[in-house]
Amino acid sequence: MLNMGDRQAGVKIGHNWHYPVMAEPEREMKTPKGLQDLIDDGVIDEVLRPLKSGKEASVYVVRSGDEIRCAKVYKDMAQRSFQARVQYQEGRKVRGSRAARAMGKATRFGRKEAEAAWKHAEVDALYALAAAGVRVPQPYGYFNGVLVMELVVDADGFSAPRLGEVELSAETARAYHRFLIRQIAKMLCTGLIHGDLSEFNVLVGPEGPVIIDLPQVVNASGNNSARTMLRRDVSNITISLSRFAPELLDTWYAEEMWALFELGELHPDTELTGEFEFDEHEADVDSVMQSIIDAREEAIIRQQGREAAAEED
Repeated sequence: MLNMGDRQAGVKIGHNWHYPVMAEPEREMKTPKGLQDLIDDGVIDEVLRPLKSGKEASVYVVRSGDEIRCAKVYKDMAQRSFQARVQYQEGRKVRGSRAARAMGKATRFGRKEAEAAWKHAEVDALYALAAAGVRVPQPYGYFNGVLVMELVVDADGFSAPRLGEVELSAETARAYHRFLIRQIAKMLCTGLIHGDLSEFNVLVGPEGPVIIDLPQVVNASGNNSARTMLRRDVSNITISLSRFAPELLDTWYAEEMWALFELGELHPDTELTGEFEFDEHEADVDSVMQSIIDAREEAIIRQQGREAAAEED
């Protein structure tokens, strides 16, 4: 077990460095304003080090009493690069009719409300999914634009690697795929779809995969793109793990679980087979098949883009 006195160097996994989370804090790091406010308010005691900086937020390792957690500091709208928000926000509930009207008109108040709604979407989703038994980081609270939650580590106490950074046996890849399909189905049972699930936002802890990064979470019943996004999420995970177990590409879990969901027959304990029979009598069967192929091809392109971006970092 690592303690605060350890001085172990980081280890490089894939393109990213991972550090023992209990190591001494970085002396030259300036505490971000949002986190300084949390220290002043007694929510956390210390910022140990930055963990990652992404398109939506920066994440830091923090100490709260005797526990090591992480704090996700959301970036302001002007700082972010994530696009196509409208597609993800369709069907989301908005707190208050005035806010909903303002968001629709894109007024200054509306943009502020849209910003708050975007951040709250991940917080609300984490609490709902954790309560439903989906393996996500345990949330501890949301404070003025900062989400404090569980820090996922590996068996040696280092920050956990992403799914795309680890080499797996065929057996482990199949087990991870089964587990993640089950998590996606549980999410769908709560009425949610991740919307951007891939090997880059699944961490690998001692007990297996942990799903992270949910600000773009989709309302499964209220979003017209929900089915497409579900297919893309499943395709991303399937394509990634098929590197180690190619037979996974011959499964149709997204189609199977969506059909059950529409019938009201998808439950957290539903046994999924990955098999699905397309109705050859449907007039649009060809377009359905083409949309599935397109979703898988898009998943491959997106994955290649992420890998290229990682190479540049």
